[in-house]
Amino acid sequence: MGLRVVTIALTATLVILLVFGYLLVHQITDGILESKRSASVSEATTSLTRLQQQLRSTDLRAGSLYERLNQLADDAARQSGQYQVIIESPVSGLVSGGISVESVPPELAAKVAAGEGIWTQPTTVLYADPDRPHTPGIAVGSTLWAPGQNRGFPIYFIFPESDEAATLAMVQRVVISLGGLILLAMGLAIFLSTRQMSRPIRRASIAASRLAGGHLDERMPVRGTDDLARLATSMNGMAAELQRQINELEDLSSLQQQFVSDVSHELRTPLTTVRMAADLLIDSRDDSDPDMVRAAELLHDELGRFETLLSDLLEISRFDAGAAVLALDPCDVSALVADEAEAARPLANSLETPLVVRAETEAIADVDARRIRRIIRNLIANALEHGESRPVEVTVAANDEAVAVTVRDHGIGFEPSQAEMVFVRFWRADPSRVRSVGGTGLGLAISLEDAHLHHGWLEAWGRPGRGAQFRLTLPRRADQPLSHSPLPSSPDESGVEVTTSTGARRLPIVAAASTRENRS
Repeated sequence: MGLRVVTIALTATLVILLVFGYLLVHQITDGILESKRSASVSEATTSLTRLQQQLRSTDLRAGSLYERLNQLADDAARQSGQYQVIIESPVSGLVSGGISVESVPPELAAKVAAGEGIWTQPTTVLYADPDRPHTPGIAVGSTLWAPGQNRGFPIYFIFPESDEAATLAMVQRVVISLGGLILLAMGLAIFLSTRQMSRPIRRASIAASRLAGGHLDERMPVRGTDDLARLATSMNGMAAELQRQINELEDLSSLQQQFVSDVSHELRTPLTTVRMAADLLIDSRDDSDPDMVRAAELLHDELGRFETLLSDLLEISRFDAGAAVLALDPCDVSALVADEAEAARPLANSLETPLVVRAETEAIADVDARRIRRIIRNLIANALEHGESRPVEVTVAANDEAVAVTVRDHGIGFEPSQAEMVFVRFWRADPSRVRSVGGTGLGLAISLEDAHLHHGWLEAWGRPGRGAQFRLTLPRRADQPLSHSPLPSSPDESGVEVTTSTGARRLPIVAAASTRENRS
């Protein structure tokens, strides 16, 4: 901000200096030239009167008129030293003293020839000596009348402006130098002022950044009673209120987490008792009473779902409390996927859903096998439940950096805007849909937390009517950050082509299950 303010202020100052400098130089130039013109006319008028008197007192019988004119021109130029004289003669042409006759502007010559009077015209003084530089000047023209003759001779007084030109050059140098000094002084003053004014703003920005980073005790010093002091006071008040509310939310969150954990733990004992009673009912059920048999089976199934829900709640509470830890070991992720796919084959058969697994022969990574199995189990069960009995494809690939697993179904799918919502706890794309697998609504949320614990990615892709795909990407080494995944985040409908460290290739099918194929 400081650089932008200084740049804008200096640009405005430079424009102002240029305008006023131009006007000042223009006024000084006009004044000097006008003074020179007036002095030149006055000097030429006096010299013309003197020459006219000398010419009238000349005895033309003792010499030639034209010689006398030449002599008068040279004498006038020599006596003055401020101008040169040119007298036009019809016999010998132009009589001049040290300058070229081309110094007379044609416009001035036309005015002098047209009538009596004294005329002035700016000109360029051209000297007879070719080595002498040209200079600007003023030409004053009039008529010199010969005695006893009714005719006149045009006469021109050429006034060089060398001194005036030097004065104007000096004025321009002074104006430019003074303007540069003013611009430099203004830049320094603006920089210091801007720095002084922006210092509290920078402190406010630093304080806001530290507040955003979690340093809720950060405060700004308050000095004076100006607007910046009021800004600091407002910032401090906002920080104090924010700290109070965040502390309240943290306390409330801690109470909620503790409540969930305590309730989950306390429910385990009565749940175990109820489970034992349900098992006893199942074992002693009378097949002759179908209603009792159905009631015992429902009780047994719902108790299993309740136990799973309690386990998930306890796991979520550990994530919320930051108590979840990893037990890392080198594991073959392909083998973990194959094991979970094999465990899910009875569910796939019951849903008449083909389950296809494509995996590399080896995909070793430092992972917590229990948590990775849980992620894969949740993704496969979710795909089978929403796959609408269409094939579910599980793919594993690896490169030098990461191992990736994708689970693809071709079922109901979801909107692209719901790709992040699927990981929200207890969220359902269709609330009216009944779970066929009996999930708790926490599976994907727990899977996302497990992936984050491994510093990995868990991403979702979906389109209505085209199914969904979940991609899990894990670093091969625990201390290695991820930059890309071996598998694409969206499915390739023409086939699964994977770019690994050794190039692009189609992964082999290592396991498949299909009730329809078995029946055929």
